[in-house]
Amino acid sequence: MTMLKHCLVALSLCGALMSTVHAEEPAATAAPPAATATVAAPTADAAPAPAAPVAATAAPAAAQATPAAPTVNKGDSAWMIVATLLVIMMAVPALPLFYGGMVRSKNMLSVMMQVLLTFALLGVLWCIYGYSLAFTEGNAFFGSFDKLFLKGVTPDSLAATFSKGVAVPEYLYIAFQMTFAAITPALIIGALAERVKFSAMLLFMVLWFTFSYLPLAHMVWYWAGPDAYTSADAADKATATAGFLFQKGAIDFAGGTVVHINAAMAGLVGAFLIGRRKGFGKEPMPPHNMPMTMIGASLLWVGWFGFNVGSNLEASGTAGLAFITTFLATCAATVSWTLVEWLAKGKPSLLGAASGAIAGLVAITPACGFVGPMGALVMGLLAGVVCYWGVNGLKRMLGVDDSLDVFGVHGVGGILGALLTGVFASPALGGTGVYDYVANAVGTYSIGTQLISQLWGVGVAVVWSGVASFIAFKVADLLLGLRVSEEEEREGLDISSHGEQAYHP
Repeated sequence: MTMLKHCLVALSLCGALMSTVHAEEPAATAAPPAATATVAAPTADAAPAPAAPVAATAAPAAAQATPAAPTVNKGDSAWMIVATLLVIMMAVPALPLFYGGMVRSKNMLSVMMQVLLTFALLGVLWCIYGYSLAFTEGNAFFGSFDKLFLKGVTPDSLAATFSKGVAVPEYLYIAFQMTFAAITPALIIGALAERVKFSAMLLFMVLWFTFSYLPLAHMVWYWAGPDAYTSADAADKATATAGFLFQKGAIDFAGGTVVHINAAMAGLVGAFLIGRRKGFGKEPMPPHNMPMTMIGASLLWVGWFGFNVGSNLEASGTAGLAFITTFLATCAATVSWTLVEWLAKGKPSLLGAASGAIAGLVAITPACGFVGPMGALVMGLLAGVVCYWGVNGLKRMLGVDDSLDVFGVHGVGGILGALLTGVFASPALGGTGVYDYVANAVGTYSIGTQLISQLWGVGVAVVWSGVASFIAFKVADLLLGLRVSEEEEREGLDISSHGEQAYHP
């Protein structure tokens, strides 16, 4: 009995000590790395970070004090490792399987090779100069060369999240953003499939990554981090160092502008410049392996949770919000695309349902941490319908051979999602609003004002990517020639470009 009594006393003391420790820990939520940040992910209890701080109110007295050193939560770090692996799975094997199944059998390996090498090459470039140009302080359009070759980054280096006083290891943040930078250009390949020259494609990717992806990532996602917002004056100074679109107030949780619109515009420009495939519109060009495409689409869906939920940078309530909105919007878009196709064509197809799922994922990407579940439901339903038109109506109107409908899904869905983010982020419609880090509360929200900011984001992404892509394609064409010969195209790129084939008799 005496021993039991002593044990109970010891346990009581331990419990009291643990309660004290946890009471002193900062709330675990999300914010971008100070000087290496992804913008617009919600913070504390699902209140989102601003893509440009709202008009600052007087800061509480506590906000004027020198902030404590940022802390790292092992759970957040573990989640970021998992999220990064999920996005890698999206790039290899999911995207090669998705694209590979949709082309003709003679070109399957060429598409897979293009995706794999693009992902690997740009991962290398990201660590040499990409991260520095995207996520260090420079001007409104580019960062600096301060972290060239990841100079100065150590295992002890920290990157801010979207919560004051909370950080993640900078190496994890670099790796997570590396997956975005490497998979985004790989999306473009779907628009050029079955006729692009491998060497020219790689040259284009290097140019486009440098002059389109990196500046747009900096414009949308770079800011000084939440700890810089201690007063109205400090907020003004911090915002002045942020990216151009951040300053304009555009919010993009996980890449509607930076990833989808950016890649889709490049694909559209490239499809126009490279021309149609031989026999396009005259010969049938159905997907050669729909089970493979279905496997790829399913893996993309699973991996996308790393893409969207990982962008919160913390395993918090907002991560849960991003998870449910991503899940629900994708389900809704799959259903709406299938129903529209069923009504329009008389039969629902697996390719249509898979395309609907991708459309839902694309549309919810910029919004997943800002909108509520019902907003996500509406966005998903609209994405399925609008992207179906993008693939079956807009494509015919433009007369372009976008082989795997990159613009119809990623471009149309990305634009739709970016604009609807401004609508459904409103607290009046179940959204989280935009967080004011000076007042440490959600700020006043105006749908009209936020829509103008979102239009800035869409417009700049369309124009910047369109111009940069045109120049990059022209340079690649001038130096190497964009397109394989007619003989090589008819033989198939697997044999003519890589000397191998997927299937043998």
